[in-house]
Amino acid sequence: MPTLFTIFGLRFYFYSEEHLPIHVHVRNPDGRAKIQVDPEVVLIENKGIKPNDLKKALTLANLYKEQITEFWYEFFMEK
Repeated sequence: MPTLFTIFGLRFYFYSEEHLPIHVHVRNPDGRAKIQVDPEVVLIENKGIKPNDLKKALTLANLYKEQITEFWYEFFMEK
């Protein structure tokens, strides 16, 4: 379960056996969420992350979209 980064207490990560569309999982002490990154940043699921933190997670996913996508291809294309 590779962690991409942790910012503002939000951990962004992939599971080792992921699937398309490109997405990232986010976790904090309150819960977890799943965010699609490509072709656009969209919330797929939220289980407990508070609205303020969810907004931060979506903003960060959008801000780091290119890096997340690059890491996705590097990680999953090497398998």
